[in-house]
Amino acid sequence: MIKDEVYDLIVIGAGAAGMIASITAAKDKNKVLLLEKLPQVGAKLKATGGGRCNLSNTLSVDEFMSKFGRDGRFMQDALKAFTREDMQDFFNSIGVETHAPDGFRIFPTSHSSSTILDALLKTMKDLNIKVLTSQRVKQILKETDNFEIKTSNASFSSKNIIVATGGLGYPTLGAEGDGFELTKPFNHSTTELFPAMMPLHTKEDWVSRCRADTISKVTMKVDMKKHKKLSAFGDLIFTKKGIRGPVVLDFAREITPLIEKYGEVPTLINLTKGKNEDELLKDLKNTQASNQDANILDLVKNILPEALSNEILKICNISNELKLKDIDGIKKEKLLKTLSWTPLTINGHEGFKMAMITRGGIKLNECDPKTMQSKLVDGLYFCGEVMNIDGPCGGYNLQWSFSSGYLAGKLLN
Repeated sequence: MIKDEVYDLIVIGAGAAGMIASITAAKDKNKVLLLEKLPQVGAKLKATGGGRCNLSNTLSVDEFMSKFGRDGRFMQDALKAFTREDMQDFFNSIGVETHAPDGFRIFPTSHSSSTILDALLKTMKDLNIKVLTSQRVKQILKETDNFEIKTSNASFSSKNIIVATGGLGYPTLGAEGDGFELTKPFNHSTTELFPAMMPLHTKEDWVSRCRADTISKVTMKVDMKKHKKLSAFGDLIFTKKGIRGPVVLDFAREITPLIEKYGEVPTLINLTKGKNEDELLKDLKNTQASNQDANILDLVKNILPEALSNEILKICNISNELKLKDIDGIKKEKLLKTLSWTPLTINGHEGFKMAMITRGGIKLNECDPKTMQSKLVDGLYFCGEVMNIDGPCGGYNLQWSFSSGYLAGKLLN
């Protein structure tokens, strides 16, 4: 077995958090080794945002943290140590310009994640960071002063370790929960783990007949007494098996634990840009007034795409050919209610193989938010998705990876 020299820092996992942590430590004159189990670094970073790499967004720190729920305050020190502006300045300093074309989401101006990855690789090379790929870490041991990291064919020693191994989402891109197992011998524990940011399956099969259209400005909420406060907003796309799109990706983190608990989750979805029953009735009447020959399908098509209009009318057992005035009161009331809040039952998903992120991770009360160091073992640090922090679409999770990686890379020892 190869025995390497002693490093000041070994980073396990060459994703966004691990690379920033390595660069930060190397800039402070530390001798750094970065280990990656895949044949290449940054596989998940390269796939982020469909390859466009949504780096962050323009929200204030307080607004940003609020999107992560009750655990968001844990991020405060990291976000202040490496702000969104710091992130943009850093990438600009290594030759990557960034911008926010919609005023919110921040991208490299190239809109290519390869630009980001190439610049990070060059920076690591310039800083003499040793990067070893195809190195699956099997065990971390703590000796008197140093850690020993064992892979299948080598052993490495270091004063400090940063675990940046990610969660369980997208195992093909390297996320297999290694960090959770590797730190168990140090008494670190994880919260319950659920797949998040992913498409969802529905019990209703009519969704498969509405796949041609994206529905914008959709509100989605859970229709269960104990969970009525759970909601999300964004664009929605129907699929062969259910639903996807930004609103679904954001809401999946709330839905997957409920599926685990209840088997299926009734939801209500407003597909009509927030309109209520009175506003919808007014729209239908106005369209009818301007076209006396229009049938109910013609009227509903002015509000929703044709395929979806057809399915809504089927749900309400209303013939497409009827005029608005010929629909009886009970069916008309059901139509307005269904247009306002369409019921959909979520009953499954594809598991971690389709999850962009993981809900859950290393427990935050075991980590110091001011340093990212373990409270249980000196010299052991965490950053990125391996920790119990996950946010919605829109650059939240990458900014957290950069900020936590930077703070961990500052080291204490």
